[in-house]
Amino acid sequence: MKQIYTKTGDEGKTSLRDGVRVPKDDPRIETNGQIDQLNAHLGIVRSMLVDDAANRDLVLAVQRELMTVMSHIATPDGGINPRELHAAEITSQLEQAIDCADYQGGFVVPGGGSNLSVFIHLARTQARAVERRLWSLNREYPVNNDILVMMNRLSDYLFVLANEKE
Repeated sequence: MKQIYTKTGDEGKTSLRDGVRVPKDDPRIETNGQIDQLNAHLGIVRSMLVDDAANRDLVLAVQRELMTVMSHIATPDGGINPRELHAAEITSQLEQAIDCADYQGGFVVPGGGSNLSVFIHLARTQARAVERRLWSLNREYPVNNDILVMMNRLSDYLFVLANEKE
């Protein structure tokens, strides 16, 4: 079995993509931690979308793109990242799903309907947290605008989906 621990982070530092060592509370690391948490929430949502292949597939596409986003955030300034971003395409897919949803408007208090709806709302709130973190990061380390737009649209999509699954 491959050893999982390296002990290289025991002093409070971790590596960016190219091996550059930074503090574990570096804004890029913090942002990726928030994205990782969102991805875990989306995994729960996807696992519960058993009778909804279209949304399940879209959530999986978002999860995969979040992994690419994390890679780009962890690439130091001037570094080259071989992973191609597809955030604009994902945004388009999210917009199509929103436009096709049977959204009647209004807000709901999470917890009044299905468990799935509750978990989608949890993912939505984490998507908003990621979006805020990305904008903070953008002030110090420019973030690709397609990523920022995708995160905004993702929270909109999750809001509509939660209401639809209520």
